[in-house]
Amino acid sequence: MLLLVGLGNPGQKYEHNRHNIGYVAVDEIVHRHSFGPWKSRFQGVVSEGRLGSQKVLALKPATFMNLSGQSVGEAMRFFKLGLEDVVVLHDELALEPGKMRVKTGGGSAGNNGIKSITQHIGAEYRRVRIGIGHPGDRDKVSSYVLHDFAKADRSWIDDLVPAISDAAPKLADGDDAGFMNDVARMLKPNNHTSAPNGAPS
Repeated sequence: MLLLVGLGNPGQKYEHNRHNIGYVAVDEIVHRHSFGPWKSRFQGVVSEGRLGSQKVLALKPATFMNLSGQSVGEAMRFFKLGLEDVVVLHDELALEPGKMRVKTGGGSAGNNGIKSITQHIGAEYRRVRIGIGHPGDRDKVSSYVLHDFAKADRSWIDDLVPAISDAAPKLADGDDAGFMNDVARMLKPNNHTSAPNGAPS
């Protein structure tokens, strides 16, 4: 089984925040691949389905971002999963808006959700890093990630999130390179330019 985790903060207040792009991506995967209904479990909500040849449990922790590891750790222990069975989708300040990268392990890069998960389960899990850009001043990061996306962001979100969902079976099967190539191919006709504050990828 693959544990597919989308990071965000629960509640309508945070629904359209930059920090919630992980929730948005997992919601799209659940919808497009006809997963089962969301149910409350593991200090969050879960939905079961299949991607490619893999049985998948989608999880959105409801603990708030900085305690996400509690929810992920509980689900892992219940299903006796290893780090290789976990994929986390989250916002990434160090990537330009609309850019995406996959990596295994590494630091948190200031993301409190990633920091919490690493504290609870270790670092060697896969991450789908979805770029949201950087405000340009580290003192503004907290308000930036907890602010709604700008209207100008909608075009790349509406392209990237469905592309991630459509390519998700390769991600589930462990073909990270194929997943990234498929997403890039789907986005190729749309040359997104970086936002003024976007950090280089």
